[in-house]
Amino acid sequence: MAIASRKLNRHLALHLNPTTPATHHRFSPYPAATSSSSSSLTTHHQEVKSLTELEKLHPLGQGSGGAVFKVRHKPTRAIYALKKISSAAETQEEEEVSIHRIASSSPHVVKFQGSFQTPNGDVSILMDYMESGSLSDHAKASYHDARLPEHAIADVARQILQGFTHLHANNIVHRDVKPANFLVNANEVKIADFGVSKRLPTRLARCDSYVGTAAYLSPERFDMAAHGSTYDGFAADVWSLGLVFLELYLGRYPLLEPGQKPDWPALMCAICFGEMPPKIPEEASEEFREFIGCCLEKDPCKRWTVQQLLGHRFIVPRPQEEEVKEIAR
Repeated sequence: MAIASRKLNRHLALHLNPTTPATHHRFSPYPAATSSSSSSLTTHHQEVKSLTELEKLHPLGQGSGGAVFKVRHKPTRAIYALKKISSAAETQEEEEVSIHRIASSSPHVVKFQGSFQTPNGDVSILMDYMESGSLSDHAKASYHDARLPEHAIADVARQILQGFTHLHANNIVHRDVKPANFLVNANEVKIADFGVSKRLPTRLARCDSYVGTAAYLSPERFDMAAHGSTYDGFAADVWSLGLVFLELYLGRYPLLEPGQKPDWPALMCAICFGEMPPKIPEEASEEFREFIGCCLEKDPCKRWTVQQLLGHRFIVPRPQEEEVKEIAR
């Protein structure tokens, strides 16, 4: 556990103090588009041939193993995001490029637009710019207490699960599922950041690396020594997705009390020994509770797959429920 602690502490990233603006009253989980950057990519798309064609505008954030910048393609004025990965960092540049290229054939993954390598070995990945930022930022900016209503979570979950169905079908495990690694445009949510992802040789292959963000690790990942030193990466992704969906509902990280310090002992107790699923407010629907329970099953063999979750009644509502929503609009 001590070794795992040292390797994972740098990845601790929780969103425990959301702001509370209330700006949207629609059923759509997304705000109205505020810029034309997405359309400019479609209208003026042209292959970017070198890094010299790109003008750096400003930083967007820090991804796994590298910094991400908003950039402009000088010849076309099209806007992109560029992740710069230093060869000096403990990264897997070639694998990340390969995985992102394969993954982005899904419409639910941020589109890979190319990669570049500098003489000193640094690698840059060019991808579509997602104008509304991360899912966590969007929730804070768009909903009271950063809490999404169930119908919005169902729509977000449907898109994410469709993306993960594509990843898992290609034997790709993400291994760093958290709200910050889902990016939003005006009408879609997409999977991002494959910095610690892995493509397994077979569907039955196991993972054995301590990577990812500690707060979103499944019990078998958090304390691998107690679970045979390997884990099912596909089932582990599902656990992390369950935490993300529950966090969207609660407006805070779901396994700790508000204000509780997310240190290693607190996370270990919550993840490995806490009751699952955690307490969910009484007003939550039976379908949502059941859905979260299917994700946050401590036994990975009993956890639902992403394909099974796509068929869950929370994601696929009954026809009469759709009629009620239409009337409510």
